[in-house]
Amino acid sequence: MKHLAQMLLGLIIATHGFIGASLRAEDLTCLTENERKQAVLYSHLQQEAYAALDRRREVYEELETPEQIRAYQQRLRDFFVKQLGGFPERTTLNAKTVGTIKADGYRIEKVIYDSQPHHRITANFYLPDGDGPFPGVIVSSGHSRTAKAADYNQRFGIMMAKHGMAALCFDPIGQGERSQILNSEGENQFSGTTTEHFLVGVGSILVGRSTARYRVWDAMRSIDYLCSRPEINPERIGMTGCSGGGTLTSYTMALDDRVKCAAPSCYLTTFRHLIETIGPQDAEQNVFGQIVFGLDHPDYVLMRAPKPTLISSTTGDYFSIEGAWDNYRQAKRIYTRLGFSERVDLVEAEGKHGVRPQALATIAHWMQRWLLDRDAPIPAEELETRPPSELLCTESGQVLSLPGEQSVFDLNAAYAVQLASKRKKLWETESREAMTARVREVVGVRSDDKLSPPKWEDKGRVQREEYHIDKLVLRTDSGIPLPGLTFHPVSPDDDAYLYLHDEGKLGDSGAGGPIEELVDDGYAVVSVDLRGQGETSSGKRDDLLGDWKTYSLGYLLGQSLIGKRVEDVLAAGHFVAYYQKKKDSPRAVHLVGVGQAGIVALHAAAMNPKLFASVTLRDTPRDWSSVVEETVPAGQFDSTVHSALEVYDLPDLVRLAGEEKVRYE
Repeated sequence: MKHLAQMLLGLIIATHGFIGASLRAEDLTCLTENERKQAVLYSHLQQEAYAALDRRREVYEELETPEQIRAYQQRLRDFFVKQLGGFPERTTLNAKTVGTIKADGYRIEKVIYDSQPHHRITANFYLPDGDGPFPGVIVSSGHSRTAKAADYNQRFGIMMAKHGMAALCFDPIGQGERSQILNSEGENQFSGTTTEHFLVGVGSILVGRSTARYRVWDAMRSIDYLCSRPEINPERIGMTGCSGGGTLTSYTMALDDRVKCAAPSCYLTTFRHLIETIGPQDAEQNVFGQIVFGLDHPDYVLMRAPKPTLISSTTGDYFSIEGAWDNYRQAKRIYTRLGFSERVDLVEAEGKHGVRPQALATIAHWMQRWLLDRDAPIPAEELETRPPSELLCTESGQVLSLPGEQSVFDLNAAYAVQLASKRKKLWETESREAMTARVREVVGVRSDDKLSPPKWEDKGRVQREEYHIDKLVLRTDSGIPLPGLTFHPVSPDDDAYLYLHDEGKLGDSGAGGPIEELVDDGYAVVSVDLRGQGETSSGKRDDLLGDWKTYSLGYLLGQSLIGKRVEDVLAAGHFVAYYQKKKDSPRAVHLVGVGQAGIVALHAAAMNPKLFASVTLRDTPRDWSSVVEETVPAGQFDSTVHSALEVYDLPDLVRLAGEEKVRYE
């Protein structure tokens, strides 16, 4: 009976490939269900984040005097700006008004001005009737496709104008008239605006910048525009915005002293509550290394203390309301120590994510109190809005159609060219050993003497026709096991292969696939789940953005997925080289990397060239400078390394690994 069952199983595998793949996937599992739960990389990063946040809280609790608080503020501000990549030179605004709409008690001007030369901002300027000068409030849009013209953003502008304050609502990059990725018809290629922000993040990260850098600078330039208008009192500037607009308000109010009064909405919580619930969000909401440095959500408020700040939240928001209250309490204590407890407050409105009428009225009241010195109640009301098409500033509806317009991709690519020139000089003047050390530092890979050989465990065997598969687990000091498979011919050659794939140990492992071809040629092949892959992953990898959630949490901790996985490859390479071998006679290990896993393979070979006899890379980028230029760098996000192009590009790794060893296919 047992023999018959095996025959039937073989028939199913042969005639129904998709069923066979499923069965083999189950057969090739190396970890128990409990081990898999404990091995998920994201969970390990969560624990690292919680420990870092605990350390940050200890520092916060030591803030007692105004001098200590000022030093804390300056330290965080300096770090924040540095991690964003600094800001560009302030240039001429070249502002122009392209249209005006007369409304009841105010007008709406349609304006365009420069964020950077040939990188324009489209905005609607709500100006009350009268002589002025008026306070000016920046309205930062959430992740709405119509941006400044979205109904809730219009209501922000109308509410301010109806109560004696001007408002400037501008389009962020990737939204409204400032989409950075258009199709051949000149329309948005992606419906999701966060998708654009992620894709902008790819090149920004590689050159040591951030999507947030461009967002914050746009906001600062919008303040410049407000201050340039004679109708505006430059000493009375406020800022508000919901969701992604709350994010940008939080960033800008922390960094720009001109923001006298701020009211970020539906964003501020704490990182602990965020990580426990929805996790990190799109690229602009994650600053490299901020959690490990000690920059938490409450610090966006603390960095501006004691300037007036209202935290606007909703009870059912996915940005935790419990975290919002924790944020508020931390701020209230610091404001009180500075003698201005009345300058920070929180409003909690019923409902889910978004600005409800009462919350909008409360925000307007807050602005009125601190910008107009008037404390009269402002009632909630329903405000009529206009069709978005009436508020467009360009004829085509997109600034990319304007002569000479540069996208963020263009700006990053131009900067990458500057970095290439600096990098060339660096590699010409520094020794090979020094540059290897620099690469290790940037990527986050420890030196060889800090890496211990892995221990391995046998997890059983699966028989295939003419060869067998040994299941194993490699254990390293990372605390996360590396499930692996050895595809073993009957009489293997002494040389062996280590095979890396974006799908982990099961990638290319099917019958008749690339791994089986190597086995047919007489080679043993070891494939592994690198950290965050296969059995240690938290879900399916997105084709466009990769494992962006795990990557982003690591990014907040100042870590790259590449760095972790390179150490995994070095451990696996050591296992393959020295399995049943003496220390002075390791076997030759041939390294194969497919897709983004090829980037990991190349880094590993560059860090330890002696460990690998050859390196074969398939469907792998040849350089990161070209990736920076791409408007749709599919699958690249979670393979980026912050500021890598300041020190090296992938061809530099080829030279470290040995040009004669590396082959692209």
